[in-house]
Amino acid sequence: MFDLPASMGLTDLLSLAIAAILVNNYIMVQFLGCCSFFGVSKKIDTAIGMGMAVIFVMALASAASWAVQYFILEPLGLGYMQTIAFILVIATLGQCGEMFMKKSMPALYSALGIFLPLITTNCAVLGAAISNIDNGYSFIGSVVFGVSAGIGYTLAIVLFASVRERLALTSKCPKCFEGFPIALVSAALLAMSFMGFSGLQVFK
Repeated sequence: MFDLPASMGLTDLLSLAIAAILVNNYIMVQFLGCCSFFGVSKKIDTAIGMGMAVIFVMALASAASWAVQYFILEPLGLGYMQTIAFILVIATLGQCGEMFMKKSMPALYSALGIFLPLITTNCAVLGAAISNIDNGYSFIGSVVFGVSAGIGYTLAIVLFASVRERLALTSKCPKCFEGFPIALVSAALLAMSFMGFSGLQVFK
C-alpha cells in the first residue's frame, strides 16, 4: 500500500507559486523549454499566445499526471513506467489543446505554426509533471505548481520578446551580433537578472 501526499496550506501553496515563477523559473533558471522560447519570442503577441497555451497544458498535465501516478501506476506497481505514461498524457492533452485552438483561435493557431506541436514535446511540461511526483506535492499543490510554472514560462518569454522587438528596431547593434547571436546574449543577461531571486526562502 501507499499513502497519498499530505495536503498543503495556503502559505505553502503561495511559497510554491513564487518558487515556480521566479526562483526556479523553468526557462531562466532550469533552462527547460528553450526551443519554443527562442522560436516563438520574436513578437510579443505570439509570445503571449504561446505562454497561455503552455499554462493551459501544464495545468492539465500536472493534474492528469498526478492522478495517473497515484491512482494507476502506484496501485499496479508500475512506477517505473512514469516517464512513458506522462509523455502519453502530455501528448494527448497537447493534441486536444491544438484542436481547440484551431477551432476557437485560428489566427493565433496560424501565428504559432510549427511551434504549437512543440508544446506536446516541451521538456518543461514533462519536467513539471515529474517534479510534482518527485517533490511529493498534493493534488492541489501539483496544479498550483503547474499553473505557476506556466506563468513563469510566460513571464520569461514575454520579457524576452519585448527585448527582441526593441533589438529589431535598433541600428546600433554590431553587425556580427545581428540576429540570433544578440538574442543569445540578451537571454543570458535576462537569466542573470533572475539570479537575484535565488535568495528567497521558498520551496526548491
